Amino acid sequence: MTHAVRIHEFGGAEVLQWEELEVEDPGPGQVYLRQTACGLNYIDIYMRSGAYPVELPATLGMEAAGVVEAIGDGVTELAIGDRVAYAMVAGAYAESRLIDAEKLIKLPDTIDNQTAAAMMLKGLTAHYLLFRTYPVKAGDTVLVYAAAGGVGLLLTQWATHLGATVIGCVGSQEKAQLAAANGCKHTILYREENIPERIKDFTDGEGVAVVYDGVGKATFDASLDALRPFGMMVSYGNSSGNVEPFAPKILASKGSLYVTRPTLATHTATRELLVDGAKRLIDAVSNGIIGIQINQTWPLSETIRAHHALESRQTSGSTILTT
Repeated sequence: MTHAVRIHEFGGAEVLQWEELEVEDPGPGQVYLRQTACGLNYIDIYMRSGAYPVELPATLGMEAAGVVEAIGDGVTELAIGDRVAYAMVAGAYAESRLIDAEKLIKLPDTIDNQTAAAMMLKGLTAHYLLFRTYPVKAGDTVLVYAAAGGVGLLLTQWATHLGATVIGCVGSQEKAQLAAANGCKHTILYREENIPERIKDFTDGEGVAVVYDGVGKATFDASLDALRPFGMMVSYGNSSGNVEPFAPKILASKGSLYVTRPTLATHTATRELLVDGAKRLIDAVSNGIIGIQINQTWPLSETIRAHHALESRQTSGSTILTT
């Protein structure tokens, strides 16, 4: 038997339940994975609340790391004892589970399990945003929302390494200091300052090349107004709610802008895409280009506390749940 965090209805953190489950032997193409750490991400909140509906009952969580303890028929690239990690596979909030081998990435000795659990979903998100959605290049100025958060810190570090100037939007002076320490040249306190006006101050009136906005409804208009002509608005999350419908003609009047709404699911949909992103991410972490900051840790059995902290913006960097 094993334990998992499950929901039987949608709602607040109180719907999370610590339950005992039985895990069967792995079938063809599967492995039995004993998990040592799970990642916490805002997509978990969306699924728990019903914003992203899932079939009930459901085990939440989308990333974890652990050790392979059994393999099914046809699994040739992994062996018992291998340390692995994954992202964008539902059911991560568990002490152990079955999972398709093709969804797993084998970990090198340079990356421990807790780091892996904290970096896969956020790091692969940062990868597709920087290298596939808008390929950042030296000399670009970019705006990153929630710059002291898990994805935000990785975007800031990686974009700075690529030669970009990063402007970070944060909610407090403490988070502004953290963002600056990770490469933000300028920070904006979104509760106190006008974002487009500050962007104009920092860019001599030009605007930024790209906005990486995981907030959604509350910041969409400000994000468009922060862009330079031909700039790209990347809406990759909606922590404040879904963006309201808008008339595409406003993009013309604001400077022939581009708007896109990508998702990590598309960028990990094939083994080739997953491996490409994971390799670049692992190399960046192993070589010190980006650092994974685990600033909060809770036992998996106390996931309710972790959800409360994430929703109330009490966290920074990455959060993991340990088994």
